[in-house]
Amino acid sequence: MSKYDDIINLPHHVSETRTPMPMENRAAQFAPFAALTGHDDAIAETARLTSAKHELSPAESEKLSRKLHYALEKEAVITITHFQPDALKHGGCYKQICGKIKKIDPTDGLLILPDRRTIPLAYIAHIEGHVFDDTDF
Repeated sequence: MSKYDDIINLPHHVSETRTPMPMENRAAQFAPFAALTGHDDAIAETARLTSAKHELSPAESEKLSRKLHYALEKEAVITITHFQPDALKHGGCYKQICGKIKKIDPTDGLLILPDRRTIPLAYIAHIEGHVFDDTDF
């Protein structure tokens, strides 16, 4: 004889004062629970790598300036490699944009593209394009 033989055949108890819980709500009691909400996101953010911004020498800055003005004068399509700071962490990443230069704003230190995007001049690392093939910078 097992220890539950005396209750195994008894009818299920139904409360006279409380209404039974719907089956959907009963199932919710046993749903998985994430005790550390956001922990996976925090780990992923910590693992995401950023790069430091490369500082140009005065000679590199001067060469870059000449290339910018030459490309603006020739209305040439160029590829600009620039640093984009990360909004959440120290550092950032390098991105490339292809297109023409609309104007250079020395007052605000911005390179303005025809689609109104702007790039801070201090963040430009490299410029390349076919317009520079026949010139020596």
